[in-house]
Order: sequence, then structure tokens, then C-alpha cells
Amino acid sequence: MPAIASSKSYRVGRSKTGLGLFATMPIKKGTRIIRYFGPILDSKIPAHDEIENKYLFELNGRWTIDGSVRKNLARYINHSCRPNAESDVRPRERKVFIRAIRNIEPGDEINYDYGTDYFKAYLKPIGCKCESCEKKRKKLRAEARAERAKVKARTERKAKKAGAKAAKKKKLNGKHLNGKTASGTARKSS
Repeated sequence: MPAIASSKSYRVGRSKTGLGLFATMPIKKGTRIIRYFGPILDSKIPAHDEIENKYLFELNGRWTIDGSVRKNLARYINHSCRPNAESDVRPRERKVFIRAIRNIEPGDEINYDYGTDYFKAYLKPIGCKCESCEKKRKKLRAEARAERAKVKARTERKAKKAGAKAAKKKKLNGKHLNGKTASGTARKSS
């Protein structure tokens, strides 16, 4: 049986993506952190099937948990593409637990992967703001800046080379910018 974290091992706090759930004490790998709960909705009941909010946690094709109730602190756990927790779904019991998949240090934000359907519906249109995606975007922006700087330097070198070639060509034709011939003597004007 997995260890169960006390309710004092996490707190709700400000996150980059809004509110989030943060560890207040070390949480070991495999520890059950919190239960995701709320009213159970049946998709066979038309009124339940029409409920729309971003806190719906689908257990299976029929049952869904509406986690929008204020006492459900698990609803503050944000998505991450490289999570430190995972959802332990038990459709027969109609329960969902969030469990640590690595050691979580105090101050770390607790997060898990919301899954492909949620990602496509809600996160992809606005762009994933999890820490790993932010790092990836930051790295891509840095690489793009470096590439632009490299192209600019290359263009400047080519322009400088072309300018030097043009000056050399003019010198070889016997004409120079200051009125001297290629031999260095001044031309007489008649």
C-alpha cells in the first residue's frame, strides 16, 4: 500500500500558469498526494453530458468527475509535459488519486500530464506553458537569434568582400577614387 501524504504536505500558491499546488515538505516517489474528487457525472444522463468546465476528469466512457467543487484542491494541480506526479485512475471505485512518480522537494510545483484529449482541446490552441515547454521554446528562440546573427555577419562579410573586390577592380582599370592611375601618378587634365 502506498504512503499517503498529509494535507499539510502541499499548499495552493501562485504559479506561472495561474494557481498551482506546491509541496511544503518532501514527498517521496510513490506517495499518494491527494484525491481528485467531486460529483460523479453519468454521460447517459443528458443534463450531465452538457456540463462544460475545465475541471472534468474522465474516468471512462461513461463516468466523469466534476472537480470544480472548491474543496477539491487537486484541481489546482497544473499540466506538465515532464510531470513529477501521475493520476491513478480507479474507474470501478470511481476515484482518482494523484501519486508522486519522483521525489518532490519543498517548494516544487506538483504537476501531472493531463493527457492528449485535454492537451489538444485546451492547451495546444494557446501553447503549453509548462516548465519543460518554456525551456524548449527559450532554447529555440536562442538558436533562432544565433542563426540570425550568423546570417547577418555572413551578409556583412560578403558585402565587405564585394566592396573590396569593386575597389580592386577599379584600381586595375587604371581608375582610382582619388584621381591617380594604377601606377600612382596623377593624370593631367587638358
